[in-house]
Amino acid sequence: WLGPLLELLIRHARRLVIDADALNEISRTPDRYGPLLLARKEQGFEPAVLTPHPGEFRRLAPDIDQTDRLAAARTLAARTGCLVVLKGACTVIADPGGACWLNTTGQDGLARGGSGDLLTGLIAGFLAQGLPAWQAAGAAVYVHGLAADLAARDIGRRAMLPRDVLRKLGSALRRIGWEEEDV
Repeated sequence: WLGPLLELLIRHARRLVIDADALNEISRTPDRYGPLLLARKEQGFEPAVLTPHPGEFRRLAPDIDQTDRLAAARTLAARTGCLVVLKGACTVIADPGGACWLNTTGQDGLARGGSGDLLTGLIAGFLAQGLPAWQAAGAAVYVHGLAADLAARDIGRRAMLPRDVLRKLGSALRRIGWEEEDV
């Protein structure tokens, strides 16, 4: 069921974030999805946002060496026509044209199940608000990391769970001026 749904979304969703099992589906049949992802530009769509962690990246592009994460993300972005968010220490965001951004927030407390789901939701939310893909991804990665830093400050990075990061999103958004102070 995932394959036909993913194909439908790649063909018709103007804004799209691809994570987790959908990334694994693409890695299993790249010949099916690669041309569809590249065709999004010709359709006038935003590039899809791929959000792999290093293991998912390795499955998507086993031939790309991740030693240089910046070069690896750039290569995958150019190959797929997608905006790539390579999660990990110093998350890398690369667009298909070669531009890259490195995130300065967050820490190893984010390396647990559910953190990536929260990030994907933030990217999707910012896309739904009309931000361009690169800006939605960049803002989401930064705010996600900042919320994690705030949570870690309060309870420690080893004890921190994704729900603790979620609880700090409002504070993170206020800190960067995207949310008004509480009245």
